[in-house]
Amino acid sequence: MKKSISFIAASTFFCNTMTAQTNKKVQLITLNPGHFHAALVQKSMYATINPEVFVYAPKGKELDAHLGLVNGYNTRAENPTSWKETVYTGDDYLAKMLSEKKGNVVVLAGNNKLKTTYISEAVKAGFNVLADKPMAINKAGFNLLEQTFTEAKKKGVLLYDIMTERSQATNVLQRELSMLPAVFGTLQKGTAAEPAVIKESVHHFFKTVSGKPLIRPAWYFDVAQEGEGIVDVTTHLVDLVQWECFPGVTLNYKKDIQVNKAKRWATVITPAQFQQSTQLDQFPDYLQQYVKDGALNVYANGSFDYTIKAVHARMSVTWNFEAPVGGGDTHYSVMKGTKASLVIRQGADQQYKPVLYIEPVNNSAAYEKSLTTAIAQLAKKYAGLTVKKISNGWELVIPAQLELNHEACFAEVTKRYLDYLQKGKMPGWEVPNMLAKYYTTIEALRVATTTK
Repeated sequence: MKKSISFIAASTFFCNTMTAQTNKKVQLITLNPGHFHAALVQKSMYATINPEVFVYAPKGKELDAHLGLVNGYNTRAENPTSWKETVYTGDDYLAKMLSEKKGNVVVLAGNNKLKTTYISEAVKAGFNVLADKPMAINKAGFNLLEQTFTEAKKKGVLLYDIMTERSQATNVLQRELSMLPAVFGTLQKGTAAEPAVIKESVHHFFKTVSGKPLIRPAWYFDVAQEGEGIVDVTTHLVDLVQWECFPGVTLNYKKDIQVNKAKRWATVITPAQFQQSTQLDQFPDYLQQYVKDGALNVYANGSFDYTIKAVHARMSVTWNFEAPVGGGDTHYSVMKGTKASLVIRQGADQQYKPVLYIEPVNNSAAYEKSLTTAIAQLAKKYAGLTVKKISNGWELVIPAQLELNHEACFAEVTKRYLDYLQKGKMPGWEVPNMLAKYYTTIEALRVATTTK
């Protein structure tokens, strides 16, 4: 049985502060769900959320796909959900949502060109917002986002982005181990040539979601609407750097972050691949500017080196069309400590499942004793956790009950957000660090696009 989070919701759906509260449930609104992440928020039920969800969106395949996913969760054989989708499809869907005020939390996942404006309008109207990443994809969007966080504070509402990677067991435990001096020591500063922190992510345009092939909207391949890879998926990597390396620390993007170099490159999508992914027979007119020699060039890839509080870090995101057989999206992560490096690998040798390794600087008997003692203590919090000795260190053996796949992580993020709503506030570092995250990715894009 899933644990629920009990809390008191807003006294009306649209009070401007969260101080006067009653036992009414949270009422969700889904706005223009153009990305499957919107539906994944509803893959689980929550005791504190009303099962009726108000959806405002234009008619079309994107809305149909969203409703189809939710219906699939409602009708699945095992642990079906019981959502009721009440849908409005007029062209004035945004204005209608703002005027009807039928909910108190807006869920956003879709076209990123529109998303920052949606967030701003929702917050100004007094809505709480749970938004998929990225919340901004360019400098103008970042400026608006910064203003919107200020407005959210005035309105007493909570604006939060969906950082699923904080719920992945290997990431959680990499963070936990980094806070154990006997195991990790202290985080190294690294150098420009040898960063102390490295994170790499590989994703795929064509994949399976909830057991079915994912059909992408054509705009997903337009970086003006989706955002380049360096400002999209990279938000997860930058978030993890901040969350793991500086737990509980409030960052100031104007002082603490410096992007040193960055580059971007295109993934080439053939017409046949585009048809397979979108079910469209040709590239729309707005994509023609990216077509070269008959193929679509999507700037979905990027990498950059930066310093954060003087620690050297390197980020890299790559998008291929399709994963190898048996594979999927992958994550590689290194944190270098004075006593050991903590390394997550997810390649063929790991059967494409993330595995966390502890690679000591000095793999002595004394270190082994310190490690096993630390893991035994950590196992009191994470039951069943053990280590296995390998040639160059140790593999952390994580029991299956602690593992969550990508889709299951959405429920964990939603629960975290519900907990913040209950308290009427987020930890003091969350908002400044969200701004630091988006500043980092957008500054990296600026450097990548201006460097010759």
